[in-house]
Amino acid sequence: MAGTLLHLISPSEWRAALAVGAVAPPSLAEVGFVHLSTPEQVMLPAERLFAGRSDLMLLVLDPERIGVEVRWEPGVPSDPASMTFPHAYGPVPTSAVLAVLPYRPGPTGFEPPRDVPTDLAGRARLTEPSLLRRVASREVRVAGGVGVLLAGAPESYQHNQVLFDEPVDAGTAAAEADRVLGSAGLKHRWMTLSHPTAVDGLRELGWDVQEVAVLTKPTGGAGSNTLGSIVDVVDVDAARPMWRRMWRRGIPDVAEAVVDQLADRYLLEAEVVDLRVLGIRSAGSGSDDEVVASALLKIDGATAELDMVNTDPEHRGRGHGDALLAEALSLTGAAGCDVLALRATVADWPREWYLRRGFTEVTRVWSAGRD
Repeated sequence: MAGTLLHLISPSEWRAALAVGAVAPPSLAEVGFVHLSTPEQVMLPAERLFAGRSDLMLLVLDPERIGVEVRWEPGVPSDPASMTFPHAYGPVPTSAVLAVLPYRPGPTGFEPPRDVPTDLAGRARLTEPSLLRRVASREVRVAGGVGVLLAGAPESYQHNQVLFDEPVDAGTAAAEADRVLGSAGLKHRWMTLSHPTAVDGLRELGWDVQEVAVLTKPTGGAGSNTLGSIVDVVDVDAARPMWRRMWRRGIPDVAEAVVDQLADRYLLEAEVVDLRVLGIRSAGSGSDDEVVASALLKIDGATAELDMVNTDPEHRGRGHGDALLAEALSLTGAAGCDVLALRATVADWPREWYLRRGFTEVTRVWSAGRD
């Protein structure tokens, strides 16, 4: 964590910063700078200004990308006499934010953050769970992690699960999933594990466990993109008919209300991250025809995530996947991101497809589920 700087922020403030490309809180106009902290001292302003708040986040900043003068100056009189805080004298670009870290108080208040990811693997691994925690309507502490629940989309396994970021055994993992999801009245059980300690035991208990590769590719900056010229940024409703067909192929008896709920969850995500739905229409860019290929691009500071890349079966083999990927890389570069991350099941073909297109596997996680 040497050299890493942090900024305390709420989800709504971060979403507003993403919209304009810079962190410029009201305090900037009032005192002339943006308050920053080191990982070792951030709990002091957190406890002083936000005691009891359970929705805070830490922006993990690369000092080399801040782009404005940073001065080390005294805090308030109650701080240790020898302590100075970093102050950024100007708006901080969102492209300087390597990661967005949910920051919750413990039983005795805020503490120094345990894990502040700045390496590529850590940033890519954190992107999805960070977003799930921000969009969740409720968090539940569990042994080795946290459970997330989204009241607006209870049928979404992804948004209602337990995230284990510490090693746990299979019995503990299964019991915590039962406790969190069962108490919410959910029939499914789902979890993501950052460590494989529980994998074999979960399989013995009847869980379906999948090994998932976390892949990344440098964006290369903004530039011309001929492949992506057929891609539009569309709204959720434009992509909804295609998603409906996709989910019905996978779950033939799925209820209409569930299908709508699965699409609406992305409207909820768009409230906390810069989410863009990329679409290719049957008659080409700019037409009013139906979307036949789509992807979700989630821009979150210097890191972006690609999700839900799909093409209708009758429109496959036409390079739509490559066009969506090219446009995603172009848009992330234009937004100041230096890396695009995604997840692909190790045993499934998309992982090899992405590897052939220049993605690199940086780490692995494990997902486990059962009805």
